[in-house]
Amino acid sequence: MRWMTLSTPIGEVSVAADDEAVCRVRFGRQEGPPGGPDNRLVVAAAAQLEEYFAGRRTAFDVPLADVGGTDFERAVWAALSTIPYGETRTYGQIADAVGDRGAARAVGMACNRNRLPVLLPCHRVVGAGGKLVGFGGGLRRKRLLLELEARVRVERDFTF
Repeated sequence: MRWMTLSTPIGEVSVAADDEAVCRVRFGRQEGPPGGPDNRLVVAAAAQLEEYFAGRRTAFDVPLADVGGTDFERAVWAALSTIPYGETRTYGQIADAVGDRGAARAVGMACNRNRLPVLLPCHRVVGAGGKLVGFGGGLRRKRLLLELEARVRVERDFTF
C-alpha cells in the first residue's frame, strides 16, 4: 500500500491504495510508503477527497478494496454506500435495512470498524432522533462532515 496525506477542513486525512483499489482512509497522518504519480489509485482517491472537501464532489468512483469483515459488517458497509449525499440514517434504520431490526448497537460497531470512512459514509449514520453520536474520527469531525454536505446540498438544490 502507498499512502498520501491531505490537509482538509477536518484535519489531516490519509488515504492508501495498492495497484487495484483504495485500501484505507485514516484520520491524521499515516506513516508508510508514500504514494506518488506512479500510484494512480492513491492519486485518484486523494484528488476525489480534495474535490469532496471543496464541495465539488458528492460521490466517489474509485475502486474500494475488500476489507474483510463479518457478513453483518459487510451488509452494514453496503448499506452505508446507499445513503444519499447530505442525508442521514439512524443506526436503527441501518439495522432494519440489513434485516436485523434490533441490531442498532451492532451497526455502530460495524461503522466503527469501517476502514474506508468518508468513502463509505459512516458519518451519515446518527442516533435515534437525529442525535449526533459515535464516530471513529470523533464527533467534531462527524459534525463538520455533515455540515459540509448540508451546505453543499443547499447550495446545489437552491441555486438561483
